[in-house]
Amino acid sequence: MFRLYENEEITVFWFSTRCRHAKRCVTGCPKVFDIQRKPWIDISRDENANIWKAISECPTRALTIAYNHGIRVVFEEDRNRSAAYDGERLVGKCEYFEEGDVRTIYHTETDPEYGGKSIAKRMVFCVAENTERAKKKIASTCSYASHVLELD
Repeated sequence: MFRLYENEEITVFWFSTRCRHAKRCVTGCPKVFDIQRKPWIDISRDENANIWKAISECPTRALTIAYNHGIRVVFEEDRNRSAAYDGERLVGKCEYFEEGDVRTIYHTETDPEYGGKSIAKRMVFCVAENTERAKKKIASTCSYASHVLELD
C-alpha cells in the first residue's frame, strides 16, 4: 500500500510492504502515529520537526518524508496523470495508461530546475495511491516509477 500524507510544508510517504512494525514512529511521535486510529497517520497533530525526527528513526524506510517546496501535486484522472504545479505552472507529470483493471505508469518527468526535491516521488505515489483506492493494480514501464514502487 502506498499513501501520502501532506500539509503545506511536508509530505510523508508510507510504503506499507516495507514496514516491519518496529514502532519507532509510534513511540517517537504518538500524536501523529496511532495504530488504533484510522487513518493511523495524522500529520496535523504535531509539529513538522517532531514528525521529521520520528520518521528519521524508521529502520526500514517504510516511512519517508520530504519538504514540498511550495509545489502542489494533484491527481488528474481525466488526463491519466498526476501533475506538479508551482502556482499555475506545470513543472512535472507522471503519466499512465489504463487497460482493464491495470494502470501502467509509462513516463515521469520533472522540469530540471525542480530536480532533487522529491517531486517525482510524490507524483508516482499519487498515481499509486489513487490506483489502489480505485481497486486497480499498478504497473510501470517507467524506470523511475518502477524503482520508487520497487517493481523492478
